[in-house]
Amino acid sequence: MRERTRPGDNGLVPRAIKPPAIKPAAPKPAKPRKTRTMPAAEVRTFLDALARANPAPKSELDFVNPFTLLVAVVLSAQATDASVNRATPTLFAEAPTPAAMAALGAEGIGRHVRSIGLWQGKARNVAELSRLLVEQYGGEVPRDREALEALPGVGRKTANVVLNVAFGESTMAVDTHIFRLGNRTGLAPGKTPRAVEDALVRRVPADMLRNAHHWLILHGRYVCKARLPECWRCVAAPWCRYPAKTPPPAEKPPKRGAQLT
Repeated sequence: MRERTRPGDNGLVPRAIKPPAIKPAAPKPAKPRKTRTMPAAEVRTFLDALARANPAPKSELDFVNPFTLLVAVVLSAQATDASVNRATPTLFAEAPTPAAMAALGAEGIGRHVRSIGLWQGKARNVAELSRLLVEQYGGEVPRDREALEALPGVGRKTANVVLNVAFGESTMAVDTHIFRLGNRTGLAPGKTPRAVEDALVRRVPADMLRNAHHWLILHGRYVCKARLPECWRCVAAPWCRYPAKTPPPAEKPPKRGAQLT
């Protein structure tokens, strides 16, 4: 008589079923270390290093008087100083005064500044602020923050630049470079440009404040860059609190066949 078998029973020892492989969880990326605030005692030393590298700092905008500086700064919003400098020589030659600029009008100004970003709105602002300077201030740029900020296209940063550069006042204009440096280096951390400005005014020694505006802008533009700070050539690196300093780039090997000296 044939032996009955259970379904699937072929007389062989069944193979053990391996459980599905479980991949280990990927390690969580380490949280970037937060930049510590630079000790107050080291702020002067940090700025002294920048001062030695650039003892006579100045604005990179081309201008001849407070009015042309004001116009240049208004035009430089969200644009490079170099692009403004390429456009303003012909503009200032045709309209060197507020009266001449107002007479030129937005359309005439626009002919000179089309290469600058947002040129249409800027041309309207320059025409209108020139008219107001003639009507309200006798064609002179006021040495007053509130009056400056009331002009079209002029905000706190622009007013600070004019007060600092044209009138020699110890103001701190916080642009994207200074905002980045204030936070990255630990010099003056803050969540807003105004918070960074207030911290810098409070922490920078009074005798260094006016030039510090230029030292920080130029350092941020050429060394402490946004995407990749060039820490290996930063003269103030020993006092900077940025925890992830960029190492020097690796030297490229010589090309094959190149003669070694």
